[in-house]
Amino acid sequence: MSTNRHPLTGASTVSGTASSAAFGWLDEQARLRADAGLVRTLRPRSADPDGLLDLAGNDYLGLTRHPEVTEGAAAAARRWGGGATGSRLVTGSTELHAELERELAEFCGFEAALVFSSGYAANLAAVTALAPHGSLVVSDAGNHASLIDGCRLARGTTQVVPHADPEAVRKTLDAHDGPAVMVSDSVFSVDGDMAPLGELASVCREFGAGLIVDDAHGLGVLGEGGRGAPHAVGLAGADDTVATLTLSKSLGSQGGAVLGPARVIEHLVNAARTFIFDTGLAPAAAGAALAALRLLRREPERAARAREVAAELHRQLTAEGFAAVRPDAAVVSVRAPSPERAVRWVADCRAAGLAVGCFRPPSVPDGISRLRLTARADLTDAQIAGAVRVISRSAHR
Repeated sequence: MSTNRHPLTGASTVSGTASSAAFGWLDEQARLRADAGLVRTLRPRSADPDGLLDLAGNDYLGLTRHPEVTEGAAAAARRWGGGATGSRLVTGSTELHAELERELAEFCGFEAALVFSSGYAANLAAVTALAPHGSLVVSDAGNHASLIDGCRLARGTTQVVPHADPEAVRKTLDAHDGPAVMVSDSVFSVDGDMAPLGELASVCREFGAGLIVDDAHGLGVLGEGGRGAPHAVGLAGADDTVATLTLSKSLGSQGGAVLGPARVIEHLVNAARTFIFDTGLAPAAAGAALAALRLLRREPERAARAREVAAELHRQLTAEGFAAVRPDAAVVSVRAPSPERAVRWVADCRAAGLAVGCFRPPSVPDGISRLRLTARADLTDAQIAGAVRVISRSAHR
């Protein structure tokens, strides 16, 4: 029997005995998380929220429980079954998937679309398949974890640039000779600010680089009738622009998609590992997303209302003296004095009947903890005012 140190954590390990659990080093990691107050736990929610007002989820348009959306899911399950049965290239593609792809592309203004089992899988596909060996990926420092992981898995070289800085992108592209893509969220999930997409597109075109935009928080909120951020700034349908999105936020379902030129989509079908080797999106999720998309087309005012709610939350919170970031879409970020205070603040809000999100290190690289509020198009003015009162009272407990 001998004692060693784990190469990653430095924790002591004992080899040569059955009692030297292979994952014994996890105990030390758990202790470090607990000491730092960074333990994450699962909190299953009930189907009946008992009057809890939800400003923590991403149901921006209030469609998750809409009768047309739930019936769309149920009808798809009755017709196609509970699962897709296989990968999209084998048995996992149904007429429903094709219909959803056609309507997504048409609504958002792109030539073609490809549906994935999650928005995470869609981002991994877009970045890895469009950044081969020898290429450069320019990534905004504020990008979502799925884009970051796509950069890590891509065979090209990744260069991270300061947040929302087109000039830094220009300098990085100017120093590279060869294919390149710039990768950015449209609306950043921490503070809810929008990327300067028009300027980024101009810089990319100056150097012949492609632009990949993650529009997870833009679809359903920005653009004419909620057609998304690329549509809002005139990039939809451009032959050098690709958009990714999720079906789990504004469309109240599950899954993701990549939208872009037909040749890009054809390439993903043949080269994207998270498409080729993953089971297709469940029919129920596809049916729910399609129903929500059609509902949004009939009721485009939902997008404007989501923005109005976010703006009103921001106005009332700043009037109460909170440091809240002005929202560009439906995410409202409120700074907290510390990670511990943020966790307590969230718990006090929940005890008072309000669910809010919490971002804290290491999820936020700038080290600033935040309460994260998500506006919903179905919130009333009274609910907005009530939420602000709860947040204000909870902050001073």
